[in-house]
Amino acid sequence: MVTMNISLPDTMKTFIDHRIAEAGYNTASEYVHDLVRLDQERLDQKKLESVLVERLEGDDWEEMSPDDWSSMRKQLQARLSEKG
Repeated sequence: MVTMNISLPDTMKTFIDHRIAEAGYNTASEYVHDLVRLDQERLDQKKLESVLVERLEGDDWEEMSPDDWSSMRKQLQARLSEKG
C-alpha cells in the first residue's frame, strides 16, 4: 500500500472528522478510500451508460450470444461480491 499526503483547508478537515464519526469509519484513510471507490464506480456506471446509449442509438444491433450473457453475468456477480 502506498502513502499519500494531502493538504486540506480546516473546514474540510472538520467535515471529514464529522463524517468519520457519523458514518463509522475508523480513520480518514478509510473514508478517503471509500470516496475513491465510489468515484470509480460512478465513472464505470457513466461509461456503461454511454456505451448502452451509443448501442441503442446505433443501427448495427448485434445479437448477444450465450457466451456474452455468461460473461456479463460473471462480471455482475464479481461486482456484487466486491460490495459485500
